[in-house]
Amino acid sequence: MSKLLRGLTLTDSISIVIGTIIGTGVFLKTATMAQTLGSPLWVLAAWVVGGALSLTGALAYAELGSIMPDAGGEYVYLKEGYGDIWAFLYGWMRFWIGSPGSIAAYAVGAMTFASGMIDLSFIGGKEVAAVLVITLFSVLNCFSVAFGGKLNSFMTGLKLIMIIGITVGIFLFSKEVSWSHLYEKAEGVEGFVGWSAFGTAILAALWAYDGWNNLSMVAGEIKNPQKNIPLSFGIGLLIILGIYGLTNLAYFYALPFSEVLNSNSSDFPDALPVATKAAMTFLGSSGVGILSAAFVFSALGAMNGSIMTGARVPYAMASDGLFFKQLGNVSVKSQVPVASIMVQASVSIMLALSGTFDQLTDYVVFSAWIFYAMVTGVVFRLRKTKPNLKRDYKTLGYPVLPAIFIILGILLLINTVYTSPKSTLIGLGFILSGVPVFYYFKKTKA
Repeated sequence: MSKLLRGLTLTDSISIVIGTIIGTGVFLKTATMAQTLGSPLWVLAAWVVGGALSLTGALAYAELGSIMPDAGGEYVYLKEGYGDIWAFLYGWMRFWIGSPGSIAAYAVGAMTFASGMIDLSFIGGKEVAAVLVITLFSVLNCFSVAFGGKLNSFMTGLKLIMIIGITVGIFLFSKEVSWSHLYEKAEGVEGFVGWSAFGTAILAALWAYDGWNNLSMVAGEIKNPQKNIPLSFGIGLLIILGIYGLTNLAYFYALPFSEVLNSNSSDFPDALPVATKAAMTFLGSSGVGILSAAFVFSALGAMNGSIMTGARVPYAMASDGLFFKQLGNVSVKSQVPVASIMVQASVSIMLALSGTFDQLTDYVVFSAWIFYAMVTGVVFRLRKTKPNLKRDYKTLGYPVLPAIFIILGILLLINTVYTSPKSTLIGLGFILSGVPVFYYFKKTKA
């Protein structure tokens, strides 16, 4: 029986971290956060907190990944820490919402921007185009993990060049810029608007950071995992924090706050994105086309990384006898779980045809953070139950930093239940619907 091949290098692994994080969020979410908080400085603070949370979680994941470098990532860690049922519920969430939701959101977002440059009616509109790109990139990831890794590294490299180029261009060549924009406020806002609003803004930022955990899913295919997994998490997240911080600072440097407030969002669906407005300050009207192309490419790059990593979770579940047997098969020729990749594509297509971008991102972020907090708790559990386990890397700042991550994660979830009850109920409903399915597979396995 064929097994997965360790074909991903350190560069490939860092590219997965960066490539699956940078999608469309950094181009879009600043406007929504500005409308929520009413102050550039508080928006920047929300980006910092979201980034710090993500980095803290990644440091904990790095320890677990170096101990258990197996395909499936969080599924493997939850099984070791809490048992089969919690691992299955995580995998169930990933199968129906987590990975396909991210893939669908990226595809829908990419084709929404593409439709502004090209008339997609000749292929049936942006929905059909989203289906086609999901299918194409899923097929490409069936070739081999090394091919998928190199494709992801290539797309990530170009994505970084575009984002850094836009940010540097704003700082060096934009006219009528001013640091005074940082101190402007929305009409009627005097100071801090409250912790609930701040939590909502952090949730928006976390969508832009989401994907940092995906590397753990392909841990079974990373060369020298004990060394490369911690390095990839650390280097990748630090690069992201730097880029996101400078990019958002550039937006506020280039634009009056009023222009950020009325940028593309659910309140202003027909407006230009904040990133496009900022780029136009030095590119002129040509900035619209350039930024639209950058959005499309960035979203497709993140989608590719999500396709490659997400399919390893149902593969791991099936390998344990807790999911459909066929999903645990590995192609003899390419040594990748082809069936798992294509079934994931089918679920992604269904979600792409059924929901809007914002709905999909809300479902994904809330559902995922339930398990991010639980996985981080596994670090504490294994330190207690298996203190002598060989650890090539130990979580930086343990036990303080991972404890803060768990506490803030729980507070964020509580705030989300309060502010977005419908989205949270749908997310919880999907997770709990897996309980009877778990016992069915448990029974058939026995």
